[in-house]
Amino acid sequence: MSDAHKLDPTILREYDIRGIVGVTLNTGDVRAIAHAFATMVSREGGKTIAIGYDGRLSSPELEAAAVDGLKAAGLNVYRTGMGPSPMLYYATHELPADAGLMITGSHNPPEYNGIKMSIGGRAFYGDDIQRLGCIAAAGDFEHGEGRAEDRPVFDDYVARLLMDYRGGKELTVAWDAGNGAAGDALQKLVRGLPGRHVLLNEQVDGTFPAHHPDPTVEANLAQLKQAVSKENCDLGIAFDGDGDRIGIVDGRGRVLWGDQIMVILAREVLADLPGATIIADVKASQVFFDEIERMGGKALMWKTGHSLIKSKMVETGSPLAGEMSAHIFFKHRYYGYDDALYAAVRLLSIVAGSDETLADMLDAMPQMMNTPELRFDCAEDRKFKVVEEVAHRLKSMDGITVHDMDGVRVQSADGWWLLRASNTQAVLVARCESTNAEGLDRLKHELSQQLTKSGLEPPDFN
Repeated sequence: MSDAHKLDPTILREYDIRGIVGVTLNTGDVRAIAHAFATMVSREGGKTIAIGYDGRLSSPELEAAAVDGLKAAGLNVYRTGMGPSPMLYYATHELPADAGLMITGSHNPPEYNGIKMSIGGRAFYGDDIQRLGCIAAAGDFEHGEGRAEDRPVFDDYVARLLMDYRGGKELTVAWDAGNGAAGDALQKLVRGLPGRHVLLNEQVDGTFPAHHPDPTVEANLAQLKQAVSKENCDLGIAFDGDGDRIGIVDGRGRVLWGDQIMVILAREVLADLPGATIIADVKASQVFFDEIERMGGKALMWKTGHSLIKSKMVETGSPLAGEMSAHIFFKHRYYGYDDALYAAVRLLSIVAGSDETLADMLDAMPQMMNTPELRFDCAEDRKFKVVEEVAHRLKSMDGITVHDMDGVRVQSADGWWLLRASNTQAVLVARCESTNAEGLDRLKHELSQQLTKSGLEPPDFN
């Protein structure tokens, strides 16, 4: 069939589509992907779709190709313009639209770009993405004559973010947009917030001249830490390339990781909804689970992956969920998607409404000793098998509890260790946590032994 279009299989990832522009992903691919996605939307009864794009140099051209593909299936397309991914999610709810498509390379290097999608407010991932690839390869498209119209939502989106600010005292805040797509929205947002705001890298620039736009890598927060110190800020806030992940630094320059941010955000949610279920992924510290229970909530451990977390939120009715990768999802007073600008507003509300500083809040949490998230190479055809082998051996061991919803998380008197296969790369991921150095050493040894038994060289834990 003449419409058939075979996509490079490496771009069809678990949670989104992502490739190197001009190498594994080009305008023809994007048009075919959009046509296949619109076909799936149409077959579910959808008629309208919102589209947005991030600040990468290739994004305007790819957005235009996607619009062509969406119209070719007969959908009416709402073009929301350049902005962060959460602004596109907002548009799907408020315009409203039956589906959403975002042209974004997320936090990847400048030569990458990709697509995130949703239908009917639900995440589009896993088997959905593979099915999309099959539709394109077979040329099994719907055909029609859709229309496109500009439907900017920028002003309404920022106004919605500001609606939920409920702070007391004025704060001094440093912000690092990382030259990513959140920059314009951030500039407008801070004009509506009280206090003093120091902006870094707020101009959208798809070459990311200052640093890589991934706030979960501590090296990328160096500039923010310097600004917090120099300007005597209460805290610093950073965003990734498309504004759906957050980085936080306290007034003393210490990084708060995803699970620690969640503990603080849960205060306000649990005060309003006592006993609510708060979700974190399997990589989260035991401190998260203990603190949520201490505050009267129900802590739920779930699989890593923002699409998987989003789906579990819907299933459980959870008002708040998050990952160590700092995707944070608010259903409480919001829509249930991951929006770093919104999470920032909620965090500032808590800090500005408290007698404590953010540093005080971090100091009050139990202190643990843990390894960073260790990622090490493992062949694609071995990574899941290694985890299965380890899980099988653990069945015969006493004195441990094994959580196996996503890899194996092994709890013992010393603390816990985790081994899981990445869904997106040929790597295994490991982490260990204990209350003391001796316990941490024992956990590292146990994990190393298991890897050795499966024929792998253990990573360097130091």
